[in-house]
Order: sequence, then structure tokens, then C-alpha cells
Amino acid sequence: MDLTSLLTTCVPSTFMSNLQVFGTQILTVETLLVTNFSASVPGEFRFTQPSISYQNATFCNVTVTYTHPGQGDSVHAEAWLPVGNWNKRLLAVGGAAWVAGRSPISYETMKGALGDGYATITNDAGVSGEIHRDLDWALVSPGNVNLYKLNNFGSVSINEQSIIGKSLIRSFYREGPSFSYWSGCSTGGRQGLMAAQRYPRAFDGISVGAPALYMPELLAGVQWPQQVMNVLGQYPYSCELDALTAAAIAACDNLDGITDGIITNATACLSTSFNPFHLVGTTIKNCTTTGTPVQISLAAAIVANSTWHGPITPSGQQIHPGLSPSVDLTGNDPSSGGQEGQAGTNCTMTANGGVCTGIPNTIAAPWLRLFIAKDAQFNIDNLTHSEYFRLIHAGRQEYSPLLSTDDADLTEFRDAGGKIISFHGLNDQAIPAAGTEKYYRAVGEAMGGHKEVKGFFRHYEVPGLGHCFGGRSGSPTGLFELLRKWVEEEGKVPEESPVQVTGLDGRVQRRVICPWPQRVRLKEGCKDLTDEGCWGCVGADA
Repeated sequence: MDLTSLLTTCVPSTFMSNLQVFGTQILTVETLLVTNFSASVPGEFRFTQPSISYQNATFCNVTVTYTHPGQGDSVHAEAWLPVGNWNKRLLAVGGAAWVAGRSPISYETMKGALGDGYATITNDAGVSGEIHRDLDWALVSPGNVNLYKLNNFGSVSINEQSIIGKSLIRSFYREGPSFSYWSGCSTGGRQGLMAAQRYPRAFDGISVGAPALYMPELLAGVQWPQQVMNVLGQYPYSCELDALTAAAIAACDNLDGITDGIITNATACLSTSFNPFHLVGTTIKNCTTTGTPVQISLAAAIVANSTWHGPITPSGQQIHPGLSPSVDLTGNDPSSGGQEGQAGTNCTMTANGGVCTGIPNTIAAPWLRLFIAKDAQFNIDNLTHSEYFRLIHAGRQEYSPLLSTDDADLTEFRDAGGKIISFHGLNDQAIPAAGTEKYYRAVGEAMGGHKEVKGFFRHYEVPGLGHCFGGRSGSPTGLFELLRKWVEEEGKVPEESPVQVTGLDGRVQRRVICPWPQRVRLKEGCKDLTDEGCWGCVGADA
């Protein structure tokens, strides 16, 4: 279709006649022809794609508002259809935290996709809003969760996003996309894997980072450090936890043979190399919280150790893996990108010392109050461990089918020809990297072993990377191109991929990341850590 025709077809009537999604009623279709659009998108907001800048783009912005009859909801899908440079592909993007899409991060990813020529779409699942906010949609009344909207957020809107996007493309360009992709991190990562599990033909290629898998258990783990402090009745100074983190890194840094300030084997660190209780009573010469010397308390060691091991019931059952001992527990590390720490405290200094309180996590605290207790006024600060684990068990019983994204049988997705590339930063301060490894292992067990799985699903661990971005490592911006070639070109199986890491000396090192279970190693005899050629992948890949 020629450019002039496209410019004149960016009107609602172009899309209305063919737009049908089973189980929905289309309410409105709004269009806006956007011209002279310019953007500059850094790689961290594209997750697996490099930064991009462009000017004077033209696209048709189509916003579809629809409802599920009988549910009383209003859902918005927003698509950007490039004029003049469409690459014949769809890229759907996900959300973050409790927002399904149409978030600031979603729009940044869409801007990047537009610059590369993709038609791109996002969907708010009818729960639109800011990422960190009270979830005013969660309850229809005290004691009653809005299960329709939770189900939309959990899975339904993901499939509808695919159907609507492809329909709009066919109406606008008079042909469907040659390939359809998904890109997202955190909630967006969960959504991508949910698509593979429940809607195996929605997307040909799925790129996911730090996916929020096993969500009821994950949220229990996110709140766990605050729960531990509440039961102790003690809230350590941030400097104590920061000192324990620094000591763990110093003790475990070289376990991978590379002294770079990055822990790559958290299990070995905690089992053989570092015990936080050995530092109780050690003096911090100048505590940044108090401005005075402070001794590391037993409470600080308990909180750090509990966070690293994750919530464990009195019977010894681990509910969810813990965070790496190299993770910023307090939110004080500037390289963490401003993300909150799970063990954050707020202290007020008085003549008698500091008075500290915990800082409830803005993702996990609403989960406990609104979805499990079903009471916006529920006090989560005075729960015993017994009460806490009772609530967690209730949440797993009630919500796992809606949110867990834990189905390891991806046979239908594989048989449809789909491909997945996932990544997780080993310095993720929000979602433990061990949770994604757990899922990847489970897929292998369900589908005949790693050799079978790596034919359609590859997972990469990124040393030093925080939650989706930030930390010592740059984003793995080469992975999406590997995915696209894997989907579209016979035999282009992804292997190692370049990544940048900031060394202890402040210099940028060009390294590689490796498909799990391989690990990156410095090649023997290599001295220049900034040379990508000095790094390679080793270990089992069978």
C-alpha cells in the first residue's frame, strides 16, 4: 500500500469492520495521525535491544477501548503503526509491577520499536495507572477482590493484545505481520512466559527479562525482610546491611576466578564462603545513617541472612529463593537505578540514638492487604510468622491459577515453532535470579531434558545486572537480534552475546554472557579485561 493511502486510512472506519475479539465488545476506536515524531531511547528501556534515536517519524496511533460484557470493565489497547518504514513485523510490549501496560516503560519500549519499523502495541488490561500506587481496582468492596480484572491482568489481556494488534495491522497495511514478537521485563517478562504457556500461537518469538514467576510465592519473598524486622521489633541502620553486603562481595567475589566486585555463584557464597553472623559486633567507623561509629547488630545479620535465603517456614520449607548476597538490600546504591531495597529502613536521629522503622515494599504490601486479607486497612506490621505463612498459603491456594506462570510444559509453544530468550541479572534486587533458573530447570524436567529445551528456549544470566537494568552490568542489548535470527533464519541458534560491565577500576569491560548452564570465563593468558575476545563460555551444555 502506498504512503499516500496509508496517510488517509488512519481513521476509525479503517479498523472497525474487521476488529473482533471473542468474549469482548468493542466500545470505541480512536485514531491519531502522528507526524514529525522524534525519540531517543536508551538501551536499558529496551532491555534486549540497543539504544536508538530518530527524527520525524510518522505513525498511526490507534486506541481500542473494549469491555468484557458482564464484567463492567474498560480495557485499552494502544497500537502505533509506522507509516513508510514498516518492517512487516509486530512487537507487543508488556508492563511493570501491577501495571499490565501503557506505562512509561511500555511507551519507551514502543518508541524504540517504532524506530526499528515495528508495528507495536500495549494493553492496560483495564487496570491502568502508575506503577507505584494504591491498587484502587483490586477490591470491588471490602472482602471482595475484583477477580475479573485480576484475571485480565494475569493472562487474558495478553492474548487479546496479540489478536487486536494483528487485526489492526491487517486493516491498515492490507496484510498481516510476517512475524510477531513479545518484549518485556519483570511483569512484562511474566506476561511473555504466560503467553508461551497459555497462548502458544500468539507470538513467534518471546524476549523476557527478570520474569515475575511464581507470583504468590515471589511476593511473599519480597515482603519477607520487612516481616522479619517486624517480628524482631528491630530495624537495622542501612549502613549495617550495606556493610554486610560489602563483606559478602569481598568474600565471594573470586569464586568465579575473576576479581571484579560481582558475585556469580550465590549458592557457593552462602554455603562455604561467607557467614554474616561472624561480623556481629564489628565496628563501622562512620555509619552513613548516624554519622558516628556503629557496631553491626545481631538483628542486621538475621535480616541479611533471611533475605539471602528467602522465606522458610517453621517446618523448613523454602517458599521462594532469596536474593543474591551481592544485592543492594537498602536501596542506597546509586547504581541500582533508584529501586527500593527490600530491607529498607527509615531512621530518625534523636539525642538517644536512631529510631528506625521499616519501609513496606510498594509491590508486596498491597498484595497482602488487598488480595489476601481483602482489606485496605489491614495492618501487615504486627503479623507473627505463623500468621504470615498462613496468609501466604491462602494466597497460593486462591491465586496461583491466575498469576503463577509456573506451567513448565511448553510443548504446544515448541510445536508451533515458537522461540524464547530470557535473561536475569544476578544482582536483581527485586526478583531473585534463582527463581528464573528454577523455572528453566522445571521446563527441562517436563520436556525431556536440557538438550530438548535449548532447541527453542535459551536463558542467560547477566552478572552484575540489577532489576531489568542498572547495576554493574549494562543491559544485554544483543539478545533480541539473536532471537529474531533464531525465529526467522534456519540454523541461527543463539550462543554467547556481548555485554558491557563496569570494572573495579571504573573502566568499561566488553564481555559476553552465556546460555545457561554455561558460565563466562576469562580465557587463559588474557590480560585485557576490556577485550571481548578475552571472554568465553565454559561448562556443561548438555
